[in-house]
Amino acid sequence: MTGIYRFADKTVQVDSLYDEVHEYCRDYSCEGIPDFSVAISHTDIEYERRKSEKNDILEGRTVRNWSDSYLEELAVYRKIAEKIPEFDTFLFHGSAISVDGQAYLFTAKSGTGKSTHTRLWRELLGSRAVMVNDDKPLIRVGQSGVTVFGTPYNGKHRLGENISVPLKSVCILERSEKNHIRKISKAEAYPMLLQQVYRPSDSAALAKTLELIDKMTEYITFWRLGCNMEISAAELAYHTMKGI
Repeated sequence: MTGIYRFADKTVQVDSLYDEVHEYCRDYSCEGIPDFSVAISHTDIEYERRKSEKNDILEGRTVRNWSDSYLEELAVYRKIAEKIPEFDTFLFHGSAISVDGQAYLFTAKSGTGKSTHTRLWRELLGSRAVMVNDDKPLIRVGQSGVTVFGTPYNGKHRLGENISVPLKSVCILERSEKNHIRKISKAEAYPMLLQQVYRPSDSAALAKTLELIDKMTEYITFWRLGCNMEISAAELAYHTMKGI
């Protein structure tokens, strides 16, 4: 099965074993000559199965028996993430929300509450706040700034849009009973950026990804937010990062 899709302004041909991945990506369907293609084999699916089982064990969960078609969806995005640094773009783990045409990306260790925090932004700001991607957006670093892109890989609640928005800030979340926020240096942000970026297995693609991370720090601001799960946390974060 073959489909053509548009991710981060690049046209990608996906050759799959199952139909489900094409349904999953249908909102990104397009026509045209592909910039690159990915093809999935049973070996790729078994690799994703081993990765998923290892993650379950490391995080103390019961090992889940995922279907081959679901694992193929993961394999497709992994192959895209391996290739996309060639186009000045990388995959990042975080929740990205757009307000008045500017994007704010929240990242943290798993389970900290990224999705909960962006939900509070939507409650606070209503229709002004639009989810770009709630889990694994693509980020492109250009000559004049940084852009965050929606993709179909947007978390278990499928929160996101097929849009691109200039990225203004990245905020590292931490749990705290009392809300507080401060601007941090790129040196202080860097360890979390390295943890949350997808690191390709290919050495050249990895080197390019690290180069893009370095370049990204020249264009955007970084913040560290200690927050509870109340709307006051969203109010503090938005007004501070917006500069109000």
